[in-house]
Amino acid sequence: MVAFYELQLILLVSSCLVFLLLERHASSRKRAKEASAKDYHAEHLEKGGNTVPVNALANLTQQYLVVYAIVMAGADWLQGPYVYSLYREQYEMPERMVAVLFVTGFMSAGLTAPLIGVWADQHGRKKLCLVFCITYTFACLCINVPYLPILFLGRLTAGVSTSILYSAFESWLVSAANSLTIPSADLSAIFGRATLVNGFVATGAGVISNQLVSCTKSFASPFIASGGLLVLAYFVIKARWTENYGGGGGILGSVDPFQLKRLGQAWKIVRNDPILLAIGLTQTCFEGSMYLFVFVWVPSLQEASLSFPSVALPLGYIFSSFMISMMLGSLLYTAITSYMPPPPLGSHTESSLTLHAKLSSLVCAVSALALVVSTRSESERVRFWAFCAFEACVGMYYPVQGMLRGSLIANEHRATLSALFRVPLNVFVVVSLMTGVSSARNAVLSASALMLAVSALTTGFVVVPRVDDAANPEANVRPE
Repeated sequence: MVAFYELQLILLVSSCLVFLLLERHASSRKRAKEASAKDYHAEHLEKGGNTVPVNALANLTQQYLVVYAIVMAGADWLQGPYVYSLYREQYEMPERMVAVLFVTGFMSAGLTAPLIGVWADQHGRKKLCLVFCITYTFACLCINVPYLPILFLGRLTAGVSTSILYSAFESWLVSAANSLTIPSADLSAIFGRATLVNGFVATGAGVISNQLVSCTKSFASPFIASGGLLVLAYFVIKARWTENYGGGGGILGSVDPFQLKRLGQAWKIVRNDPILLAIGLTQTCFEGSMYLFVFVWVPSLQEASLSFPSVALPLGYIFSSFMISMMLGSLLYTAITSYMPPPPLGSHTESSLTLHAKLSSLVCAVSALALVVSTRSESERVRFWAFCAFEACVGMYYPVQGMLRGSLIANEHRATLSALFRVPLNVFVVVSLMTGVSSARNAVLSASALMLAVSALTTGFVVVPRVDDAANPEANVRPE
């Protein structure tokens, strides 16, 4: 079966290269058409608007993607695959203690998520991103010390850092795009390219971390490299990013360090808005399923393999295939959103938001189907391709949800609400881990598929019909 996985990886890489070439060619033709079409700019200027300089979009894209690539490599892909191996094999810790350490990280992320979002809106998204670089570097140092209290401290700080990573960075990008009046189509393209870059970074980081472990004979070496990348990210953010805030942010002398009033306002907004509740449900169901998938794909394929354990599975090839599948999903998203028919005359971002809401529902539905297929089939090949389909959905999910959150959540509470959505997500993951994921993987995958199906239906019946009317004028970026 090793030859099978090698062949599938070659096919996936070839497909990805073909799609990249086609996307580049189509983008060049589209830019040429846009350069020759001056009607929009003339009409927009007549209405008192401003055109967006091309270099402003290019600069923002470069500022964000460079930092995003460094941060994802350092905080996730370079050291992520070796956390379990370091605890279990190198430090020889009991299986249950390893699970407790993982749960500690998720609980830390869940408990601090609301405060992280509030502080990002109040004190500045750039400032919180700099704090992320410091705290995650500290977490990487802690994990190199095989002393249990230090390891727990490292997991606690890693959880806090994860909350910052998945709220402050995206909020900074959307707010910066709004301040430059970047068109929604261009913001959507940035999200798509970020996911594509993430796939490239994951693939390269997997190879590099494998070489580091082979050369040093230590599972701790990727964490040292991660710390170095995060230090680099700190200086890049400090030098190239400008600060932005939520509503009322940047005002000194606050007597409410935990910002309970702002947190209460954010919760009231979510509670009274069914669309935001549906978006939060989607985030909990999809990202929770994604995190649990990390724990079950290896034993699931091993269970279906006829040659295991006499012949070990080529996990590196399989992981790379998943990452290429994620990139293909990102390319598919870019193709769909970039070349959709133009919205009707006089409309704003309604057509784009409706498309993204439909894509969100479709992504959840296809993900649910992929997980169901993986539990019903005993074939190793079928399970592998079902998992590849799930990873392709991951590649579409992040830009789709990023665009919906960026368009529907007002700047005043953007980071707060984005972080608030992560509370039920972490609760879901913690409960699943404590019930024993590895021993009941089919039940976990089936439950995840059911929740994804519910999310798909909720988005289809709640978000799609109302998303055009619910778009916040302040949150929306300028239409294309």
